[in-house]
Amino acid sequence: MPNTKSAKKELRKSKKRKNINDRVESEFKDLIKKSRKAIDGGDEKAKELVEKTLKSLDKAAKKGLIKNNSRDRKKSRLQQKLNNSKKKL
Repeated sequence: MPNTKSAKKELRKSKKRKNINDRVESEFKDLIKKSRKAIDGGDEKAKELVEKTLKSLDKAAKKGLIKNNSRDRKKSRLQQKLNNSKKKL
């Protein structure tokens, strides 16, 4: 347990940041899953979902939740999957 006033405040801040970061991380992971499922299912809203997912990934990388290379890799693979599904249709 923190002893000083500043350490107590830092603990509160840390907990608050963790809650926010967990929410953002679960959001972009859920969006990735939904996007992949929509692409596989041939859903019309797949493009909109992918755009929303890409935006969420950018925000997560900006906050430092994921590294830039991870973000770029995830974005690239998702976009490729979307483009390949359009070719098949």
